[in-house]
Amino acid sequence: MSTLSKSAFEMSSTGDLRSPRRVGILVLPQFSNLGLALVIEPMAIANWLSQRTLYEWTVLSIDGEPVQATNGMIAPARPVSGETGEFSTIFVIASFEPKKHAKNRKVKAWLRRESVFGAQIGGIETGTEMLAAASLLDGRPAAVHWDNLEGFQEAYPNVKATTQLYTIEPRLITCAGGSGIIDMMLEWIGQHAGTELAAEISQHLLHARIRGTSEVQLARTDLDAAPMNEQVSHAIRLMQESVAAPISCEDLAAAVGLSKRQLERQFKHYTATAPLRYYVSLRLATAHKLLQQTELSVSQVAAATGFDSLEHFSRVYKTKFGCPPSRDRSQSWEAPVMRQRVSTPTPRWLPDETPAPR
Repeated sequence: MSTLSKSAFEMSSTGDLRSPRRVGILVLPQFSNLGLALVIEPMAIANWLSQRTLYEWTVLSIDGEPVQATNGMIAPARPVSGETGEFSTIFVIASFEPKKHAKNRKVKAWLRRESVFGAQIGGIETGTEMLAAASLLDGRPAAVHWDNLEGFQEAYPNVKATTQLYTIEPRLITCAGGSGIIDMMLEWIGQHAGTELAAEISQHLLHARIRGTSEVQLARTDLDAAPMNEQVSHAIRLMQESVAAPISCEDLAAAVGLSKRQLERQFKHYTATAPLRYYVSLRLATAHKLLQQTELSVSQVAAATGFDSLEHFSRVYKTKFGCPPSRDRSQSWEAPVMRQRVSTPTPRWLPDETPAPR
């Protein structure tokens, strides 16, 4: 049993303190242990500062068995119950294997049932995909981690995926994950326990300020942060906008007001790689996400990233990731990773790993 006491007292119409706010936290296999800690710790500090039980929470798993996080830590858990109305808020925390989790009918049915009975349902990191799979987010905004945004948009076109850190509505919460969880929890606590308490918790966590729902992930983009001239920045944006129908280097150069040779020199100076190699890396990054995060076929992914030949796509992909695209269909801890450099143009991958097409 992993019920850890702590949740916010609600006020009656006469101002009397009532029962604590009860929170269910469903963790799915390969979840982020950091995510779980960031959900629980602000509630624990709220209880400590208030010297009363404002929050109660229960860690849940699908079958009641302990769940292993990506870092190897084991979370004891209680099974998801058939009873309804036990929790006022339910958070779903997931990280890897979102496509697999999204097929779990038991979890989707449970989330829909709890929502019908009035629970506020929240998705954290790829836990948001569980809410989308349960049709709870149709027509609603959802904060999706930048690395999953393209795959999420393809899989759930009826959901308004955003690059916000988090969204909070009376019945729905979504959070992209990472440090944004702290901001989301502090905003959430402030809504029913007071902004003064939330600010005090933020101070104890050495969290300089609570970022609001209007703020986006990676607000200062790498293109903004990196030393970059206007032509190269423009060329990169054109590449990003034309992944499915690649533009020739000659046309890119003309579009930004340079000759092909000038564009190549500028790219080499600012990105340490040739524009064609950079372009292929960008397209492979998109293909990598679509393969791992969607049910699109390999040929559909190849077409969506501008590869006319399936054979060529497979060859270039295997050179980059060490396996053919047909074997890279799961976003798991063990799956190939697309590395990025930071504080440089977005996205800048190691150029010597990706061959230019012939």
